[in-house]
This record gives sequence, C-alpha cells and structure tokens, in this order.
Amino acid sequence: MGLALVGIVIGLALLVWSAGRFVDGSASTARYFGMPPLLIGMVIVGFGTSAPEMVVSALAASQGNPGLALGNAYGSNITNIALILGLTALISPILVHSQVLRKELPILTAVTGVAIWQLWDGFISRLDAVILLGVFFGIMAWTIWQGLHNKMDALGNEIEQELSGQAMPLRHAVFWLITGLLLLIVSSRILVWSAVEIANTFGVSDLIIGLTVVAVGTSLPELASSLIAARKGEHDIALGNILGSNLFNTLAVVGIAGIIHPLEVGSDVLSRDIPVMAALTVSLFIFGYGFKGIGRINRWKGATLLVAYLAYTAYLITIIF
Repeated sequence: MGLALVGIVIGLALLVWSAGRFVDGSASTARYFGMPPLLIGMVIVGFGTSAPEMVVSALAASQGNPGLALGNAYGSNITNIALILGLTALISPILVHSQVLRKELPILTAVTGVAIWQLWDGFISRLDAVILLGVFFGIMAWTIWQGLHNKMDALGNEIEQELSGQAMPLRHAVFWLITGLLLLIVSSRILVWSAVEIANTFGVSDLIIGLTVVAVGTSLPELASSLIAARKGEHDIALGNILGSNLFNTLAVVGIAGIIHPLEVGSDVLSRDIPVMAALTVSLFIFGYGFKGIGRINRWKGATLLVAYLAYTAYLITIIF
C-alpha cells in the first residue's frame, strides 16, 4: 500500500514533467520544419497535452482494466471543463476570438453525442473503436486544412508569440521530444500499477480511481498551460487546450484503448458520469460560442463550472468512503 502511494506521487510528478518536455520538444521541432503556428496549436499541442491520457488508458486496457481506461478519458474531460476552465475563468474571463475554436465547440458537442450513442449498449467493441478513430482522423484532416488556410486566426497569432519566446536548437527539441515520450510511457506504467493497487486495497472500482486521482493527474498539463495562458491574456490558447484535449480523449484515447481490448461499460458510467460530461460539454458550447458576438466565459460562469466539479467529486468521494 505504501509503495503504491509513493508510486502515485512519483508517477504523477514524472508524468506532468515529461508531458511538458514532450509538448515543448514536439512544438519546437514542428516549427523548425515550417508547420504553421495554428496547426501546431491545434494538432501538436493538442496531441502532446493528451499524451498522458492516451498512454495511461492504452496501458490500462492492455492490462484488463477497462474502468481505469474509461474513467481516465471521461474523467479528464470533466476535469478539463469544470475544474480547469472554471479556475481559468475565475483568474481571467476568457474571450473567444478564434473562429476556428468557435467551429470546434459544436464539433466537440456532436462528438460527445456519438460517444453516448456508442456507450448505450454497455460495450465498446473494436468496431466502435474503429469508428471513433475514423471520426478522429476525419476531424484531424479538417483541422489540418483549417491550419493551412486560416493563417490570421487569433489562436495562431497567440501560438506564434508563445513559440517565439520558447525557441530552442533543433537537436534540443528532438532530444526532449524523444525523452519526453519515453518518460511518459515509464511514468504511465508506474501510475497505472499504483492506481490498480490502491483500488484493490480499498476495494474501490478502478473506474472511480480513474475518474478522480488519475483523471486529475493526467489533466495537470492542461491545467498548467491554461492557467499560464490566462495570466498572459492568451484566452484562445486557454480554451484551445481544453477543446483539443477533450476531442483527443473522447475519440483517440477511447478508440485506442478499445482497439487494444474491447471495453465493458459499467452502468454507473451511463447513469452518472456520461450525463455529467454531456451536460458540461453542452454548457461549454453555450458559454463559449457567442451566438451574438464574441464568446465569453466570465467569472460567474467559471464559478458555476467549478461548483459543478466540486459537487461531482464530493459525490464520488462518498462512494469511496
């Protein structure tokens, strides 16, 4: 038990640190090869910040822990919207200038609907996983097209400013890309083992552990980047981190896990966690789209999201104890 607790702490710390290095290295490498800033922000950074969820859920699925795999993916979505955007909006209200992000908001809402439809029979088969990955690659193709044809978008301008202040030699960028990825895999293995051990010790389902400790831990890169962006006034980066991560989680993370091992979906996921994730996603769409102009997630909306997260987490804690 003591070793598992130490493993959780070490695994999470190493996961967050390696994810940061992986994002920095991959973004800088992409910039050296002439990738447009908007494309780096939407694809490279989105993939990098979701890499912890991908590796953790893939390992969990391969080891026969579907609850941990699903809890990590959907719990991260809930954490991203309710906790991270809630805190970010409390620090600095988020103004959505990017037209690309405004297009992604309804896409994320539709993708959540697809996920609910697939989960309805209580099982994610390999065919379901292939469909999720097919939708993911379709959205990525659209994203690449957007990145190549919307060079003046507000998100791209903010990403370009960030990259200009974080320039590093190509050899350093490649080193951190490779090192960060390797450490992501190592730290994820430590985290999955520790989470399963703790779940077994306390007699708690691996789903609950995935929804709480693991979901928050794998979402820490998004938390750090969104809070930093908000303090700098880079509102589109703050929101873009969350939208990109949730799209990756819903489609790629669950899709990869389902390809590795078909996932049985517990009744609790359908009756408790999916409705919460869906309600938060719809709320984000309503808050951020800006039907009459620029989207705005102000402090009271941020507080509403944060209260929702605290209430949901408090309910999960009552289940544990």
